[in-house]
Formats: sequence, structure tokens, C-alpha cells
Amino acid sequence: MPFYAAKEILLWRSQAQAAAIATDISAYEIDYLLQALGGIDRLRLCQALPQELLELQVPLPQLEQLWQQRLQQRQPLQHLLGHAAWREWQIQVSPDVLIPRPETEQIIDLVADCVATHPQRSQGHWVDLGTGSGILACGLAGLLPLAQIHAVDCSAAALAIANTNIQRLGFSDRIQLYTGSWWQPLTHLRGQVQGMVANPPYIPTAAITELEPEVRDHEPRLALDGGADGLVAVRQLLQAAPAYLMPGGLWLVELMQGQAAQVRTWLAEHPAYTQPQVMMDWSGRERFVLAWRQ
Repeated sequence: MPFYAAKEILLWRSQAQAAAIATDISAYEIDYLLQALGGIDRLRLCQALPQELLELQVPLPQLEQLWQQRLQQRQPLQHLLGHAAWREWQIQVSPDVLIPRPETEQIIDLVADCVATHPQRSQGHWVDLGTGSGILACGLAGLLPLAQIHAVDCSAAALAIANTNIQRLGFSDRIQLYTGSWWQPLTHLRGQVQGMVANPPYIPTAAITELEPEVRDHEPRLALDGGADGLVAVRQLLQAAPAYLMPGGLWLVELMQGQAAQVRTWLAEHPAYTQPQVMMDWSGRERFVLAWRQ
């Protein structure tokens, strides 16, 4: 592995930070890149004497090349690294799957709250529809050690990433993957599912062009585009789920700001559901809607 004088690394860091600020990218990303790929943290670097030789896990020219991809093509940092942090794990990601967002972690927290008040739901079959990188399936498996998790996605490329994450995290014995659209491959589970979670595509088609380039140009359109009103997939999940959920089974989805009230109304008007609720994310946005099967 190459060695560089601390002052040389600090010079590159300073120049990279200036370029980041000029292109409206967080300067913090440089320190993250240095630590995640270079293997050196900010404190160690800043405490080193100028001429002190520090070992980097990758050469500075390679870091610079990656950083230029970030600046010029607006590739997400997680794609450059090949992984993203989610809960206590490092999750493999690629342009074939959504990059995990911190707010999606709350889906698992909401399931935990549900199971705490209804312990019998901690067993049996749970479903993650539109699994992508497999994060929600893994979150369910970690939370519910007695449950069997079923994860569905229509993208074979996404399922390959999900399978890698499931294997790495040690959940392959309790998570089964299926290729298909939403509930379609799960007919053998009709009436047997304790709970369903989903982070479906919910961006209205016309709003896709307004997204930041990291999302618009580098994340899968299939996982973003929710149709004219953003709720095409949500309606499908809402209508089909009663045939699969057990009485008392949980229906839980993530949405974008401004959609929750409409989805709650649909659930309240549907005879198969009871007690629909809108839940906030950490930023105070109406992010999740849940209900129970009658």
C-alpha cells in the first residue's frame, strides 16, 4: 500500500473540499471517502506531523479519480464505495437498487413497536415487497428471529444485490427471495402473513426530473416512479394485501410528504382494514402509514 506525507494528503483534502463546496456537495464526504477507502480518519490525519508518512489503502490518484466522478457526474458517494451504512450494517449497493435512507430504518422500529404490544406477531410469515437491496428483509430477520421472511422484487439485478447482503449478514436460512410483482409470487401464503412492509416507488412521474442528479440520474427509475400521482404501487398493495394478511396482520408502507392523508383515507374506507395511522419520521414529516387487517 502507498505511503504519503501527511501534508500531501491534507493538500489533496483541502482542494477536494473546496471543489465540493463549489458544486454544492458536502465537504464531509471527502473525510468519509478517505476513511472508507483510504483507511485513514480525519483525526489521525490532522494530528500527524507534516512530513510524517501515512499509509493509504488506495493511491491518491485513484481517490482523485473517484472524487472527479462524484463532482462531474454527480455519482452518489455510496456507488463509488459500493456500500452504504444502514442501521448497524454496511449494505452493498449499486445503481440497480435504491441507496438506503436513514428514515427507512424507522419501518423496523415501527414493526418493533407493533410486536412489543402483540408478541404473537413475532413469529410466522413476514413480507417485504419491493425489497431492492434487501435491507428491510434483513431488518425484519434481525428483529424477528422466530419469523420467516419473504422478500419480493421484479428486478433480477436488485435480487442479486439483496442475495449478497442476506448472505453476508447471515440471514439466508430465514429470508426467501422471489422474482415477481408485489404479492404475485406469494399465492402460497394467502391468509397466513403476519405483516407486510414496503418502500414502494412513490415519486410522481412529472416530479422525477426535479430530483437531485444523484437520485434522478443514478438510482433505478423503476424504484422511484410511482405513476401520475405517485401512488400507483400503493393502491395495488392496499387492494391486494387483505387476501394475504392474517386477521390482525400489519400493513405498513413508506411514502413521501403530502401523500399520507390520502392513503390513510383509502385505508379507513376499505372494509378489510382497521385503525389506519399516519406516523412521522425523525424530521417531523408524515412518512409512514400503517393499518391492521380486520
